[in-house]
Amino acid sequence: MKRIHRLRRQFVLLAAIVTTALAFGAQAELRLPAVFSDHMVLQQGKALPVWGWADNGEVVTVEFRGQKVSAMARGGKWSVKLRSLKAGGADVLTVATKTKKIQFSDVLVGEVWVCSGQSNMEWPMSKSFEPTNDIAAATNKFIRVFLVPKSKLDAPTNDVVGRWELCSPASIESFSAVGYYFGRSLQKSRGVPVGLIGTYWGGTPAEAWTRNEFLAANPRYKTELLDAFALAWKEYETGLAAYEKEKEAAKQTGLAFNKKSPREPWKPSVLYNGMIAPLIPYAIQGAIWYQGESNARSAEQAIQYRALFPDMIRNWRQDWAQGDFTFLCVQLAPYRAFKPQPDESDWAILREAQLRATQVLPTVGMAVITDIGDEKNIHPAKKEPVGERLALAARHIAYGEKIEFSGPVYRSMKVKGGKVILRFDQVGKGLEARDGELKGFAICGEDKKFVWAKAEILPDNTVAVSSPEVAKPVAVRYGWADFPVVNLWSKNGLPATPFRTDSFAPAAVLQK
Repeated sequence: MKRIHRLRRQFVLLAAIVTTALAFGAQAELRLPAVFSDHMVLQQGKALPVWGWADNGEVVTVEFRGQKVSAMARGGKWSVKLRSLKAGGADVLTVATKTKKIQFSDVLVGEVWVCSGQSNMEWPMSKSFEPTNDIAAATNKFIRVFLVPKSKLDAPTNDVVGRWELCSPASIESFSAVGYYFGRSLQKSRGVPVGLIGTYWGGTPAEAWTRNEFLAANPRYKTELLDAFALAWKEYETGLAAYEKEKEAAKQTGLAFNKKSPREPWKPSVLYNGMIAPLIPYAIQGAIWYQGESNARSAEQAIQYRALFPDMIRNWRQDWAQGDFTFLCVQLAPYRAFKPQPDESDWAILREAQLRATQVLPTVGMAVITDIGDEKNIHPAKKEPVGERLALAARHIAYGEKIEFSGPVYRSMKVKGGKVILRFDQVGKGLEARDGELKGFAICGEDKKFVWAKAEILPDNTVAVSSPEVAKPVAVRYGWADFPVVNLWSKNGLPATPFRTDSFAPAAVLQK
């Protein structure tokens, strides 16, 4: 029944979009996409696209802060660009033809960020850790939010239903907690208006947020994602038919039926089409991204994320055509049962893929949250430090502030007298171990069998790792687990990212 209702809602939404498109195709009366509304925030310091629909040949004039720019509608569409603006407001944006005028009031200019990903980004303020006081104190006229409705589409759409809202207890309660804490911290530190565009959906893989043509152009993705989805969909339909038949038989005989319906596979690109495409080319400063759990279901998937994640970023940057805008991700939190011995981990591979994205692409950063996790809950409730660490990264990467924005990051290793000496970047004021001796380090010899190791911080901010079980060490791993228990930090109060010095293939991959 739930599935029927979900399909019905999707059909109604799609029908509304199609009906609207047909109506405006027949007579494209002056209109702008929903991302332009009262209370919106426009991006400072960049050329600002303003676009929409109008009758062919109609001249559309946009006025804002003394600027006046016109364009003629062609094919029912028009587009202009305003010159870059300084932060401030509130002002009125006017868009007019000879026969119609639209005015947007209370328009601010400041910093605009897209907040996207899956359930940990979607996780609302109301369910975050001790949210009552933060929600009650959320009124801030210099923060605005825009929520993109959930929408799966087979082709890109050009609009959504929504509007900008003032930051208040009512608007923030159901908005992304990570997004809100990020925006609150950024607004306070930068002293300018902040606009947050929430576009997220729990349980979603990265390929669903990537454009189809971008995926199809890569032979690997065509095989591993697009072709694989076609096969998975056939299996799903077969399984669903069998499930429905069995369910009906149980109903007819009066027997209890407790089986779960088969899980519908995510089709690549459907969320890009419905929840990213309609935002483009609205001017933004950058994006924050909390996702990856759905791409860590196997070692193969996690390894694939090494390429898929940076390629998704490239796709967004290419389509937005605003250069290499800042992209900040959240490294996966500890989750699943703690293992008493070092072992392989799909989640560790995916965390490594997230780290690699910061190393292979410009202006990409990451918030490490090894101290925020729950063995039994994939949704750790403490979102405030997540948002604040993202804001630190934004302040350094996007705005050039000379601050410590990252915890220690592994740089290199050398073997010396039966010990492995590790060097790190981003050590800040120095390395420290929280809660006693260093933990979370494992070491191996040529047999590639890892054992727990003793680790100590040396005066030159290197870390020496050793074990009496490994006379000739070859590699070291730190926090290499689904649920890493680790305590290496910088004295600036930021945790080190998990890492490994080796590149050994997981046994699950080697066995195939």
